[in-house]
Amino acid sequence: MKKIKTSIQPWLSVRNSAKALKFYQEAFGALETYRLDSPDGGLVLGLSIDGAAFWVSGHSADTTEDLPTNSVGDSIKFILTVDNPDLVFSQALRAGAEEIFPVGEDFGWRLGKVADPFGFHWEIGKQL
Repeated sequence: MKKIKTSIQPWLSVRNSAKALKFYQEAFGALETYRLDSPDGGLVLGLSIDGAAFWVSGHSADTTEDLPTNSVGDSIKFILTVDNPDLVFSQALRAGAEEIFPVGEDFGWRLGKVADPFGFHWEIGKQL
């Protein structure tokens, strides 16, 4: 029997999964690894950024249903470690992220921080 590798994969609840898919693809080059469209308009996506897996769920389009508004920037943050933080940071801004602080060097990292359109904060960088 093959042993399963232990991992932690965040699961983001958003109002519009289709919009989130488009953003994460454009901003971070995410690949869709799983998709489940439910009859009630729900959409569950497995995504991967260079092998780093995470999940997104919500409706497949904008809805007024009472889903979280994701004002979680201070309690949940992501660190996306990449070879070229400047490039990925600028891609994220072009895809619709909001700059929190620009890419710079401090404490042994080259790092910048954005908020995605769903309220999640992403630190994009690499250790120097």
